[in-house]
Amino acid sequence: MDSKTNASFRGLSVINDSAAWVSGSNGWVGTTINGGKDWHFRRVNGYEQCDFRSIYAFNAKNAVIANAGAPAYILYTTDSGYTWQKVYENDDSTAFIDGIDFWDHKYGIMYGDPLKGHMLLARTKDGGKTWTEYTNADCPAMSTGEASFAASGTCIKCVDRKKLFIATGGTVSRLLVSRNRGKSWKALPTPILQGTASTGIFTFLPLGKKLWVIAGGDYKNDSLRTANLFITYNGGKTWDEPFTTTRGYTECVQTIKHTDALEITSFPMGDLMTPKNQNTLLAASPEGLDISYNNGNTWTGLSDEKHFHVVKKSRTGNLVLLAGGEGKLAILKKVR
Repeated sequence: MDSKTNASFRGLSVINDSAAWVSGSNGWVGTTINGGKDWHFRRVNGYEQCDFRSIYAFNAKNAVIANAGAPAYILYTTDSGYTWQKVYENDDSTAFIDGIDFWDHKYGIMYGDPLKGHMLLARTKDGGKTWTEYTNADCPAMSTGEASFAASGTCIKCVDRKKLFIATGGTVSRLLVSRNRGKSWKALPTPILQGTASTGIFTFLPLGKKLWVIAGGDYKNDSLRTANLFITYNGGKTWDEPFTTTRGYTECVQTIKHTDALEITSFPMGDLMTPKNQNTLLAASPEGLDISYNNGNTWTGLSDEKHFHVVKKSRTGNLVLLAGGEGKLAILKKVR
Protein backbone atom coordinates (compact mmCIF):
# COMPACT_ATOMS: atom_id res chain seq x y z
CA MET A 1 0.00 0.00 0.00
CA ASP A 2 1.09 3.59 -0.58
CA SER A 3 1.18 5.87 2.46
CA LYS A 4 0.94 8.94 0.18
CA THR A 5 3.84 10.52 2.11
CA ASN A 6 6.80 9.46 -0.07
CA ALA A 7 8.74 9.09 3.18
CA SER A 8 11.43 6.48 3.68
CA PHE A 9 10.21 4.39 6.63
CA ARG A 10 12.82 2.56 8.71
CA GLY A 11 11.22 2.81 12.15
CA LEU A 12 8.50 0.21 12.81
CA SER A 13 6.93 -0.88 16.10
CA VAL A 14 4.13 -3.48 16.09
CA ILE A 15 2.47 -3.69 19.49
CA ASN A 16 -0.28 -6.25 18.95
CA ASP A 17 -2.53 -7.49 16.17
CA SER A 18 -4.24 -4.10 15.96
CA ALA A 19 -1.86 -1.26 16.91
CA ALA A 20 1.40 -0.32 15.21
CA TRP A 21 3.53 2.75 14.43
CA VAL A 22 5.98 3.70 11.67
CA SER A 23 8.43 6.58 11.47
CA GLY A 24 10.74 7.94 8.81
CA SER A 25 12.17 10.79 6.82
CA ASN A 26 10.94 14.38 6.66
CA GLY A 27 9.39 14.11 10.12
CA TRP A 28 6.68 11.59 9.20
CA VAL A 29 5.06 9.30 11.76
CA GLY A 30 2.14 6.94 11.10
CA THR A 31 -0.25 4.94 13.29
CA THR A 32 -2.77 2.16 12.74
CA ILE A 33 -5.30 0.66 15.14
CA ASN A 34 -6.78 -1.95 12.78
CA GLY A 35 -3.80 -4.10 11.91
CA GLY A 36 -2.43 -1.94 9.12
CA LYS A 37 -5.59 -1.69 7.03
CA ASP A 38 -5.81 2.06 7.62
CA TRP A 39 -3.07 4.49 8.61
CA HIS A 40 -3.04 8.05 9.91
CA PHE A 41 0.07 10.10 9.15
CA ARG A 42 1.37 13.30 10.72
CA ARG A 43 4.57 15.32 10.46
CA VAL A 44 6.16 16.15 13.79
CA ASN A 45 5.75 19.88 14.26
CA GLY A 46 9.13 21.65 14.38
CA TYR A 47 11.04 18.51 13.33
CA GLU A 48 9.97 18.26 9.69
CA GLN A 49 13.56 17.83 8.49
CA CYS A 50 14.36 14.94 10.84
CA ASP A 51 14.75 11.33 9.76
CA PHE A 52 13.08 9.35 12.55
CA ARG A 53 14.64 5.93 11.96
CA SER A 54 14.01 4.65 15.50
CA ILE A 55 10.65 4.16 17.20
CA TYR A 56 9.29 2.21 20.14
CA ALA A 57 5.56 2.28 20.83
CA PHE A 58 4.04 1.18 24.14
CA ASN A 59 0.40 1.35 23.03
CA ALA A 60 -1.80 3.27 20.61
CA LYS A 61 -1.14 6.58 22.39
CA ASN A 62 2.37 6.45 23.90
CA ALA A 63 5.60 6.16 21.90
CA VAL A 64 9.16 7.45 21.63
CA ILE A 65 10.98 8.32 18.40
CA ALA A 66 14.61 9.22 17.69
CA ASN A 67 16.20 10.80 14.64
CA ALA A 68 19.35 9.78 12.83
CA GLY A 69 21.64 12.81 12.63
CA ALA A 70 22.75 15.84 14.56
CA PRO A 71 21.43 17.29 16.73
CA ALA A 72 20.21 13.95 18.07
CA TYR A 73 16.71 14.03 19.55
CA ILE A 74 14.38 11.67 21.38
CA LEU A 75 10.73 12.76 21.44
CA TYR A 76 7.83 11.40 23.49
CA THR A 77 4.08 11.46 22.80
CA THR A 78 1.04 10.58 24.91
CA ASP A 79 -1.66 11.43 22.34
CA SER A 80 -1.01 9.18 19.32
CA GLY A 81 1.53 11.58 17.82
CA TYR A 82 -0.55 14.76 17.69
CA THR A 83 1.97 16.48 19.96
CA TRP A 84 5.51 15.59 20.99
CA GLN A 85 7.79 16.54 23.86
CA LYS A 86 11.57 16.65 23.49
CA VAL A 87 12.99 14.40 26.22
CA TYR A 88 16.63 14.09 25.04
CA GLU A 89 19.02 16.17 22.96
CA ASN A 90 22.68 15.79 22.05
CA ASP A 91 24.05 18.70 20.01
CA ASP A 92 27.45 17.16 19.26
CA SER A 93 28.05 17.57 15.52
CA THR A 94 28.75 13.84 15.15
CA ALA A 95 25.82 12.57 17.26
CA PHE A 96 23.83 9.86 15.47
CA ILE A 97 21.24 7.59 17.11
CA ASP A 98 21.10 4.07 15.66
CA GLY A 99 18.37 2.39 17.68
CA ILE A 100 16.11 2.12 20.73
CA ASP A 101 14.69 -0.89 22.53
CA PHE A 102 12.99 -1.70 25.85
CA TRP A 103 12.94 -4.62 28.25
CA ASP A 104 9.52 -3.64 29.58
CA HIS A 105 7.28 -0.59 29.87
CA LYS A 106 9.82 1.23 32.06
CA TYR A 107 13.39 0.18 31.30
CA GLY A 108 14.94 0.91 27.92
CA ILE A 109 18.14 1.95 26.19
CA MET A 110 19.26 4.05 23.24
CA TYR A 111 22.57 3.67 21.41
CA GLY A 112 24.39 5.58 18.72
CA ASP A 113 27.60 6.08 16.80
CA PRO A 114 30.73 6.69 18.88
CA LEU A 115 31.53 10.01 20.49
CA LYS A 116 35.15 10.47 21.57
CA GLY A 117 35.93 6.84 20.80
CA HIS A 118 33.07 5.31 22.83
CA MET A 119 29.58 4.23 21.86
CA LEU A 120 26.81 6.69 22.70
CA LEU A 121 24.46 5.12 25.24
CA ALA A 122 21.53 6.50 27.26
CA ARG A 123 19.01 4.74 29.47
CA THR A 124 15.52 5.37 30.73
CA LYS A 125 13.80 4.02 33.83
CA ASP A 126 10.41 5.68 33.32
CA GLY A 127 9.24 4.49 29.94
CA GLY A 128 11.14 7.05 27.86
CA LYS A 129 10.02 10.20 29.64
CA THR A 130 13.58 10.99 30.78
CA TRP A 131 16.99 9.75 29.60
CA THR A 132 20.43 9.61 31.23
CA GLU A 133 23.62 9.24 29.24
CA TYR A 134 26.19 6.66 30.31
CA THR A 135 29.65 8.05 31.04
CA ASN A 136 32.36 7.28 28.51
CA ALA A 137 33.96 4.93 31.01
CA ASP A 138 30.80 2.81 31.03
CA CYS A 139 30.39 2.71 27.23
CA PRO A 140 32.11 0.19 24.94
CA ALA A 141 35.29 1.49 23.31
CA MET A 142 35.04 1.50 19.52
CA SER A 143 37.74 0.91 16.93
CA THR A 144 38.56 3.58 14.36
CA GLY A 145 35.84 3.45 11.72
CA GLU A 146 33.55 1.22 13.80
CA ALA A 147 29.99 2.48 14.22
CA SER A 148 26.56 0.97 13.56
CA PHE A 149 23.62 1.17 11.16
CA ALA A 150 20.11 2.53 11.62
CA ALA A 151 18.94 0.59 8.57
CA SER A 152 15.97 -1.08 10.27
CA GLY A 153 16.42 -0.45 13.99
CA THR A 154 17.24 -4.12 14.53
CA CYS A 155 20.90 -3.94 15.55
CA ILE A 156 19.80 -3.54 19.18
CA LYS A 157 17.81 -6.14 21.10
CA CYS A 158 16.70 -6.12 24.75
CA VAL A 159 16.05 -9.72 25.82
CA ASP A 160 14.52 -11.19 28.97
CA ARG A 161 14.97 -8.89 31.99
CA LYS A 162 18.51 -7.55 31.58
CA LYS A 163 20.24 -9.03 28.53
CA LEU A 164 21.26 -6.65 25.75
CA PHE A 165 22.73 -7.12 22.27
CA ILE A 166 24.16 -4.38 20.03
CA ALA A 167 25.68 -5.08 16.60
CA THR A 168 28.30 -2.78 15.13
CA GLY A 169 29.57 -2.28 11.59
CA GLY A 170 32.04 -0.44 9.42
CA THR A 171 35.75 -1.16 9.53
CA VAL A 172 35.01 -3.59 12.38
CA SER A 173 31.72 -5.47 12.86
CA ARG A 174 31.18 -7.06 16.27
CA LEU A 175 28.36 -8.25 18.48
CA LEU A 176 28.37 -6.59 21.90
CA VAL A 177 26.62 -8.51 24.67
CA SER A 178 25.64 -7.29 28.14
CA ARG A 179 23.87 -9.30 30.82
CA ASN A 180 23.26 -6.36 33.17
CA ARG A 181 21.62 -3.64 31.03
CA GLY A 182 24.88 -2.20 29.79
CA LYS A 183 26.92 -2.05 32.98
CA SER A 184 29.51 -4.43 31.53
CA TRP A 185 30.12 -5.83 28.06
CA LYS A 186 31.55 -8.77 26.18
CA ALA A 187 32.62 -8.19 22.57
CA LEU A 188 32.27 -11.06 20.09
CA PRO A 189 34.05 -10.90 16.72
CA THR A 190 31.99 -11.91 13.69
CA PRO A 191 32.87 -13.14 10.18
CA ILE A 192 30.36 -10.80 8.48
CA LEU A 193 31.66 -8.73 5.57
CA GLN A 194 33.47 -5.72 7.08
CA GLY A 195 36.39 -3.37 6.58
CA THR A 196 34.79 -0.29 4.99
CA ALA A 197 32.23 2.26 6.14
CA SER A 198 29.42 0.63 4.10
CA THR A 199 29.87 -2.94 5.39
CA GLY A 200 28.96 -4.93 8.48
CA ILE A 201 25.97 -6.21 10.43
CA PHE A 202 22.71 -4.43 9.60
CA THR A 203 20.35 -6.69 11.54
CA PHE A 204 20.55 -9.10 14.47
CA LEU A 205 17.98 -11.74 15.44
CA PRO A 206 18.14 -13.92 18.58
CA LEU A 207 16.17 -17.14 18.10
CA GLY A 208 17.16 -18.77 21.38
CA LYS A 209 19.60 -18.61 24.25
CA LYS A 210 22.56 -19.32 21.96
CA LEU A 211 20.95 -19.47 18.50
CA TRP A 212 21.43 -16.12 16.77
CA VAL A 213 21.38 -14.79 13.21
CA ILE A 214 23.35 -11.82 11.89
CA ALA A 215 22.94 -10.35 8.41
CA GLY A 216 24.06 -7.37 6.39
CA GLY A 217 26.71 -6.98 3.73
CA ASP A 218 27.57 -3.86 1.78
CA TYR A 219 24.87 -1.23 1.21
CA LYS A 220 26.84 0.12 -1.73
CA ASN A 221 26.66 -3.30 -3.43
CA ASP A 222 23.12 -4.67 -2.99
CA SER A 223 23.68 -7.87 -4.96
CA LEU A 224 26.93 -8.95 -3.26
CA ARG A 225 26.22 -12.32 -1.63
CA THR A 226 29.62 -12.77 0.03
CA ALA A 227 29.68 -13.19 3.83
CA ASN A 228 26.33 -11.42 4.23
CA LEU A 229 24.61 -13.81 6.68
CA PHE A 230 25.76 -16.13 9.48
CA ILE A 231 24.20 -18.31 12.17
CA THR A 232 25.60 -19.33 15.54
CA TYR A 233 24.32 -22.22 17.65
CA ASN A 234 26.74 -21.66 20.54
CA GLY A 235 26.39 -18.02 21.47
CA GLY A 236 28.96 -16.63 19.04
CA LYS A 237 31.83 -19.06 19.66
CA THR A 238 31.56 -20.21 16.04
CA TRP A 239 29.53 -18.97 13.08
CA ASP A 240 28.11 -20.96 10.16
CA GLU A 241 27.29 -19.71 6.69
CA PRO A 242 23.93 -20.79 5.25
CA PHE A 243 23.82 -23.37 2.48
CA THR A 244 22.12 -20.75 0.33
CA THR A 245 22.03 -17.12 1.39
CA THR A 246 19.74 -14.16 0.77
CA ARG A 247 19.85 -12.24 -2.48
CA GLY A 248 22.54 -9.91 -1.15
CA TYR A 249 22.73 -6.94 1.18
CA THR A 250 20.11 -7.56 3.87
CA GLU A 251 18.65 -4.85 6.10
CA CYS A 252 16.30 -6.83 8.34
CA VAL A 253 15.61 -10.42 9.38
CA GLN A 254 12.49 -11.29 11.38
CA THR A 255 10.96 -14.55 12.57
CA ILE A 256 7.35 -15.28 11.61
CA LYS A 257 5.14 -18.07 12.94
CA HIS A 258 2.53 -18.53 10.24
CA THR A 259 2.18 -22.03 8.84
CA ASP A 260 -0.54 -21.29 6.31
CA ALA A 261 -0.39 -19.85 2.81
CA LEU A 262 0.56 -16.17 2.99
CA GLU A 263 0.57 -13.17 0.76
CA ILE A 264 2.04 -9.70 0.76
CA THR A 265 -0.05 -7.16 -1.15
CA SER A 266 -0.50 -8.87 -4.55
CA PHE A 267 2.62 -11.02 -4.34
CA PRO A 268 1.84 -14.67 -3.46
CA MET A 269 4.06 -16.23 -0.83
CA GLY A 270 3.08 -19.86 -1.31
CA ASP A 271 2.76 -22.51 1.37
CA LEU A 272 5.01 -22.25 4.40
CA MET A 273 6.03 -25.73 5.52
CA THR A 274 8.22 -25.12 8.56
CA PRO A 275 9.97 -28.27 9.85
CA LYS A 276 9.60 -29.14 13.52
CA ASN A 277 11.90 -27.18 15.87
CA GLN A 278 12.80 -24.77 13.07
CA ASN A 279 11.96 -21.08 12.63
CA THR A 280 10.56 -19.43 9.54
CA LEU A 281 12.48 -16.23 8.84
CA LEU A 282 11.71 -13.35 6.50
CA ALA A 283 14.53 -11.15 5.18
CA ALA A 284 14.08 -7.69 3.66
CA SER A 285 16.54 -6.13 1.25
CA PRO A 286 16.41 -3.34 -1.33
CA GLU A 287 16.01 -5.93 -4.10
CA GLY A 288 13.22 -8.02 -2.58
CA LEU A 289 12.15 -10.48 0.10
CA ASP A 290 13.67 -13.87 0.92
CA ILE A 291 12.39 -16.64 3.16
CA SER A 292 13.94 -19.45 5.18
CA TYR A 293 12.10 -22.36 6.80
CA ASN A 294 15.07 -23.70 8.80
CA ASN A 295 16.58 -21.03 11.06
CA GLY A 296 18.25 -19.28 8.13
CA ASN A 297 20.28 -22.21 6.84
CA THR A 298 18.73 -22.07 3.35
CA TRP A 299 17.02 -19.12 1.69
CA THR A 300 14.78 -18.80 -1.34
CA GLY A 301 13.42 -15.76 -3.11
CA LEU A 302 9.90 -14.87 -2.04
CA SER A 303 9.04 -11.60 -3.74
CA ASP A 304 10.80 -9.16 -6.06
CA GLU A 305 8.93 -6.25 -4.51
CA LYS A 306 11.72 -3.73 -3.92
CA HIS A 307 12.62 -1.15 -1.31
CA PHE A 308 11.36 -2.76 1.90
CA HIS A 309 13.74 -1.82 4.74
CA VAL A 310 12.15 -3.37 7.82
CA VAL A 311 9.81 -6.20 8.81
CA LYS A 312 8.43 -6.57 12.32
CA LYS A 313 6.13 -9.05 14.07
CA SER A 314 3.69 -8.08 16.81
CA ARG A 315 5.15 -8.32 20.30
CA THR A 316 2.00 -10.03 21.60
CA GLY A 317 0.36 -11.49 18.50
CA ASN A 318 0.94 -12.66 14.95
CA LEU A 319 0.57 -9.49 12.86
CA VAL A 320 3.56 -8.95 10.56
CA LEU A 321 4.09 -5.58 8.86
CA LEU A 322 6.69 -4.32 6.41
CA ALA A 323 7.82 -0.76 5.71
CA GLY A 324 10.31 0.85 3.36
CA GLY A 325 11.23 3.58 0.94
CA GLU A 326 8.89 5.65 -1.17
CA GLY A 327 6.20 5.41 1.51
CA LYS A 328 5.83 1.63 1.16
CA LEU A 329 3.81 -0.34 3.73
CA ALA A 330 2.55 -3.92 3.55
CA ILE A 331 0.77 -6.56 5.60
CA LEU A 332 1.78 -10.20 5.70
CA LYS A 333 -1.48 -12.14 5.82
CA LYS A 334 -3.11 -15.49 5.17
CA VAL A 335 -4.46 -16.23 1.73
CA ARG A 336 -8.18 -16.85 1.86
